Amino acid sequence: MSSGENSSTVPAPDDDPIVSAGLEIAMKWGQALGGPEQLKVALEALEPQLKREHQLHLKQLDIRAKQAERRYQHRFRMTSLIVGAVMSVAMLSGGVYVAKDAWWLSTLLCGPSMIGMALIIILRRHDANAMKAISEAARRSTDAVGQAQPPVV
Repeated sequence: MSSGENSSTVPAPDDDPIVSAGLEIAMKWGQALGGPEQLKVALEALEPQLKREHQLHLKQLDIRAKQAERRYQHRFRMTSLIVGAVMSVAMLSGGVYVAKDAWWLSTLLCGPSMIGMALIIILRRHDANAMKAISEAARRSTDAVGQAQPPVV
């Protein structure tokens, strides 16, 4: 460390508004009281106020971060709801449209797969038991519709 550098140097007042305000107040107290002992008392009296202001600033930042997180979660959930609704309507209308020509595709689009898609996208649930039940229901619906189809002549 060179002789010009000192670890206890005070940062320039332009760097931090709190430091500049503190130095300004300390200089005024020093001029009004006239001695280093009085200046030390003034700085010790100023320190709790700066700590309170710092704590207040930290709490305000924390509140802003929580509000931003809530806004993000709301936007995410609303987007998921809209996407899920559009996909459900598209699957349902597609299933109805192809029902005459491709019955198997209709059962896939309108059946349990649509419920599974809604569970995953809208409700954000994807537990293994629900997915197994949906796949079993899809298999049973495809088998049932396949047995009910008249032979092609």
